[in-house]
Amino acid sequence: MLDAATYTARLRTHYRDVVKPALMAEFGYKNEMQLPRLDKIVLNMGIGEAVKDTKKVKSAQEDLSAIAGQKAVITKAKNSIAGFRVREEMPLGTKVTLRGDRMYEFLDRLITVALPRVRDFRGVKGTSFDGRGNYAMGLKEHIVFPEINFDKVDEVWGMDIIICTTAKTDAEAKALLKQFNMPFTS
Repeated sequence: MLDAATYTARLRTHYRDVVKPALMAEFGYKNEMQLPRLDKIVLNMGIGEAVKDTKKVKSAQEDLSAIAGQKAVITKAKNSIAGFRVREEMPLGTKVTLRGDRMYEFLDRLITVALPRVRDFRGVKGTSFDGRGNYAMGLKEHIVFPEINFDKVDEVWGMDIIICTTAKTDAEAKALLKQFNMPFTS
């Protein structure tokens, strides 16, 4: 294993060597600082069953921490909602924000390992941008990541993945993610 000072993620060097020149040519930027780049990736698991059993949130936190490579935090309810049997400050999910090399490593694992393991996978929707260059997607099963030991999983949860970029438009963000080989359907 390389030490942290000399190691850079594979996609970070790919961005520097391949993606930057391609985007400069495609959009006609005059300055490298105008280029869109990845800002952060946010992973989120909402655990609806936590209303009945709060231990499930701890299990989800451990799984999300293993997937992300850093400790996930538990999210708590802000308000009480009697119809859902939710009380204020009740743990309901877990989330983690990735930046830097961990972000690039996660995106690499998502594109090359996890997405091809999804059952009946034909690509991700190319229309899930928010208008400001951020992309959101969901997975129905968190067990597609190789860090999760399938035998030790007590329950399968879905997860949200939000990829935040510095792109000004959706077209720039889509071009950036296409350069990283994101498998868009349209």
